[in-house]
Amino acid sequence: QAEEELQEACTRQALQLQEMGRRERLLRADAGRAREQLESFKSQVLQACSPAAAGVAGTAVTEQQVIEKVRQISEESQQTHEREKCLQEELSSRLSKEKEVSENVEVFKKSLHELQ
Repeated sequence: QAEEELQEACTRQALQLQEMGRRERLLRADAGRAREQLESFKSQVLQACSPAAAGVAGTAVTEQQVIEKVRQISEESQQTHEREKCLQEELSSRLSKEKEVSENVEVFKKSLHELQ
């Protein structure tokens, strides 16, 4: 019975590890998208501030338009940075938990081996 309980515990731990791995991949993908958005925002600022950013009809971009665009991009960048920071913290936490679970699995495996 103890052996069955240990095997069930190992199975549960393995499933938890798989789920944590899946979540880690999702977090990494989110962080990557956040970085891409930040680079896109930087590019938009450069475009808004350059003479080539004039409208299709060749009209000049007004100073107020540039200021508003920079302000908007700055706010979006800050939000993206905060989101990335949260994702990094969550990823760090998940990695710590995954390490702990892995260590527990090893203990269970060792106990199971000793019982056999």
